[in-house]
Amino acid sequence: MKNINWYPGHMKKTRELIAANLKMVDLVIEVVDLRIPISSRNPIIDELIKDKPRIIALNKCDLSDARANELWQNHYKSMGYGTVLLNSNSGAGVKALLSALSKEEKIKNKDQARHKALRIMIVGVPNVGKSSLINRLTGRKSTQTGDRPGVTKGKQWLSLSNGMQLLDTPGILWPKFEDPKVGVNLAFCGSIKDEIMDLNTLAFELIKLLGNNYPKLLQERYKLDKISEDALENMDAIALKRGFILPGKRIDYDRCAKIVIDEFRSGKIGNITLEYPEVDND
Repeated sequence: MKNINWYPGHMKKTRELIAANLKMVDLVIEVVDLRIPISSRNPIIDELIKDKPRIIALNKCDLSDARANELWQNHYKSMGYGTVLLNSNSGAGVKALLSALSKEEKIKNKDQARHKALRIMIVGVPNVGKSSLINRLTGRKSTQTGDRPGVTKGKQWLSLSNGMQLLDTPGILWPKFEDPKVGVNLAFCGSIKDEIMDLNTLAFELIKLLGNNYPKLLQERYKLDKISEDALENMDAIALKRGFILPGKRIDYDRCAKIVIDEFRSGKIGNITLEYPEVDND
């Protein structure tokens, strides 16, 4: 696929918003998609946050490969970050996150005459589950959620049930993907609007990747007789199994592409991780 560059004006404003308000918070929660922990971590956030205390919320652990989850958690812990595995839709992991926040609040108030509530900023690229997590932390429908990137529109200060203050910001992407794979991975997971994508090509690339890395899951989901080394043959086989046929016995690639992408994003194909931490073999 061609390199993807997507940097709408509101993303620039969000970067400025984070920079302007960072001094008002004590800690940053960075939400990443555990299926793509490299691609869904924004290097601009590292640049902006610097040495500010941070917890990395590894979200969507219900959709990722359990074998990879522990590897990623250990990887970020080795870098000095606090981490927590999350499923913000079900609420799994939220108690562990609140416990970690309480420890940070105690550190903040150590030797202080007057207790001050911890002030938190939540950041992340679009569609990693920020709004769902905020709703869990506040115990109410505080923010809009949706499966389309860019639903959260502006900053909001919200109160948690334990008295902590939370600053929400819209999702933020960076102006250029240095590695084309990053843009493609974000597109696979719905962090880039489908309207600007060639979904047929995107689905083809996803089927190729799954055929190489998760052939059994692909075969079982679509009841294929075998997995071919040719991704187009696999795409055709999926379409035939699902009955996606147009007049003249032509393959309905549009319908096939939409189904495969939707079923990957919803976890119906299985628990899949597209990126693993690099292993130091020295």
